[in-house]
Amino acid sequence: MASETLTISRSQASVRRVQPAIWGALVLWWALVALMVAVPDKPVGFAAPRFVDQTHELFAALAGLLSVLAIIAGLFPRLQALSPLKRSGPWLMVLAVLIGVWEIVTAKLALLPAPFFAPPRALIEAYATDWPRLLDSVLNSLRLLALGFLYGSLVGFVTGVAIGWSRGLGYWVHPILRFLGPVPSTALLPLSLYFFPSSFSAAVFLIALATWFPVTVLTWSGVASVDSRYYDVARTLGANAWFLVLRVAVPAALPHLFVGLFMGLGASFSVLVAAEMMGVKSGLGWYLQWAQGWAAYANMYAALIVMALLFSSLISLLFLIRDRTLAWQRSAVQW
Repeated sequence: MASETLTISRSQASVRRVQPAIWGALVLWWALVALMVAVPDKPVGFAAPRFVDQTHELFAALAGLLSVLAIIAGLFPRLQALSPLKRSGPWLMVLAVLIGVWEIVTAKLALLPAPFFAPPRALIEAYATDWPRLLDSVLNSLRLLALGFLYGSLVGFVTGVAIGWSRGLGYWVHPILRFLGPVPSTALLPLSLYFFPSSFSAAVFLIALATWFPVTVLTWSGVASVDSRYYDVARTLGANAWFLVLRVAVPAALPHLFVGLFMGLGASFSVLVAAEMMGVKSGLGWYLQWAQGWAAYANMYAALIVMALLFSSLISLLFLIRDRTLAWQRSAVQW
């Protein structure tokens, strides 16, 4: 009874600490809307700014949604669906302040030179007017990334298991791994453009190569570090070599494998953007270069935001797969 009372009191104290952050974020977001609507913009150039009203409506809608969620969180403090809102209250406050400062130094006072530093409405304009090209770039980047990461992960997994299991094979593969692995994949771009029939296939090869090295090394480390007693028990029960590899070595090496996949996915992002900027004629990297060439800096910032959200979502998806596969390590690493 005493422990239950202590738990309830702690939860109530946590709610009291969280609620001021939510209401503070609510006040700041409505203050941001008031700043955008009430304070006039400073004229810059000869053309009238576009999508001003749409930007105000969007931020008003976001503030209204936050108000509804804050009211629900106040009425139902134990509602689990609103727990992310309670944790992100301070970040919502900081985000409102940052957007407000951004709006003041660009649209309201024009302290930063245009078009290098565009106001928030310029991002809305970029998304509203150029979404077909941006969406096509996202789809092409996902296609290129999926092929390269898939090929690199599969080859890296097979290579890592093979050299971790067979010392003879490791004797021949290990020097090649030490020689080619540390070389940045982007340094091989000129050679890959020469040897591969198209820039797309060359980019797939470079992404696969960037993924292959960490997956191979970590899988190899996982297989080589498996306790030999596991193999002895399996052999006692009549297991053959294939069973030892597939049912003993590989499952025991899964934590190392996922670390290699995380490292390979992060490396593939850099190679993806570099390959699209230099060779591929579509994708987010190409879009960034195109926007910079035409001095469309608002489009460039819009693409950077999309890129950050996309790559973060892919890593979150990989973490979700890891948590489902390695349930006993779910709380070991958080994303």
